[in-house]
Amino acid sequence: MGIHQAANQLEQRKMDIKPRVGLLIIGIILLGANLRAPLTSVGPLVTSIRDNLGISNTLSGSLTTLPLLSFALLSPFAPRIARRFGMELTLFLSLVLLTIGIGMRSVGGVPTLFIGTILIGLAIAIGNVLLPSLIKHNFARNIGLMTGIYAVSMNLCGAIGSGISIPLASSSGLGWAGALGCWGILSLITVFLWMPQLRRPFNSGKDVQTAQKDKKINLWRSGLAWQITFSMGLQSFIFYTVITWMPEILEQKGMNADEAGWMLSIMQLAVIPITFLVPILAGRLQSQRLLVVPPVIFLISGIFGILSGSTLFIPVCMILIGIGVGTIFSLSMMFFSLRTQSTHEATELSGMAQSFGYLLAAIGPVLFGLLHDITHSWTLPLLMLAAISALIFIVGMRAGNNEYVTTQ
Repeated sequence: MGIHQAANQLEQRKMDIKPRVGLLIIGIILLGANLRAPLTSVGPLVTSIRDNLGISNTLSGSLTTLPLLSFALLSPFAPRIARRFGMELTLFLSLVLLTIGIGMRSVGGVPTLFIGTILIGLAIAIGNVLLPSLIKHNFARNIGLMTGIYAVSMNLCGAIGSGISIPLASSSGLGWAGALGCWGILSLITVFLWMPQLRRPFNSGKDVQTAQKDKKINLWRSGLAWQITFSMGLQSFIFYTVITWMPEILEQKGMNADEAGWMLSIMQLAVIPITFLVPILAGRLQSQRLLVVPPVIFLISGIFGILSGSTLFIPVCMILIGIGVGTIFSLSMMFFSLRTQSTHEATELSGMAQSFGYLLAAIGPVLFGLLHDITHSWTLPLLMLAAISALIFIVGMRAGNNEYVTTQ
């Protein structure tokens, strides 16, 4: 009788786990969807926001920079917050904060616009840091697949956010505030669908035991951790610089504003299949050094293709740049899991890499613009991006080694 009871209990436990896993996967997909769209939807509407509120170009330009600075500010503290309140609750509170931030940003006033933008940046910073370690903890045998799934969700919604902002604002009559406010619906839905994780966090017992055993670590003294950090930071530097300045570069090469905007969309769409396939491939390899070579070649080829001045090959060049940054981004996300031995270490490494990484990303567009102002040409700024690509190769080859950040 005891054997039958034990078998029944085991079977019941298996049946109980399946829906929990399904809800967790859905929650991860929706979390990923909220990490880019509230930001990428702003760029196409900056001119409308500026003209409607009567603010300067400097202030309107800071709508892109403020979230990146928020990422850099909060990312190092996200692991501590998660250890204090639990990962599931921390992510839930970040979703609530994100929804509040989107609502405040869409009220229509200048103060609420910037306060809301800062809140959005702080909320997304939590998700950026914690999601890779959440996947490592709950899906240790399928890290590559789950990383690919959430990265696709993130980049797909980011591309959609860029594409539908203008139609939502103009064609539907919502204006810029309504178009940006629509993303609050997605975050609110995610809040409700994440609630089951608060009741019974999947595999939480193991997390508590791991947290108790983990000794205090200082990854800022780890050479490998710094290589991963620079890999993350340098690709962010290129991505956000291209997003900011490429439309203007292409317009000066003869494209109209709509065509230049479509080139950015093509670049972001090229990222989507890469961010799904690369994590799966990386997860099956002991060393990821070979995966570093092709994206660097693609990046340098795309940048020199833009420099050549021919508009004929610009779509191909944008695809190459998209594949390049997408591959390095995916590898960086995987390094947080592959180069650490516990959820605690993965969270710490993610916080370190994203803090410094997004600080570099915030500097990139400013430095690129400064070089253009000094030289009155796009040649030197683009050559700088090519040099940054070469640096990615150097740090990426080191980060791709099959070793752990705390056992070098």
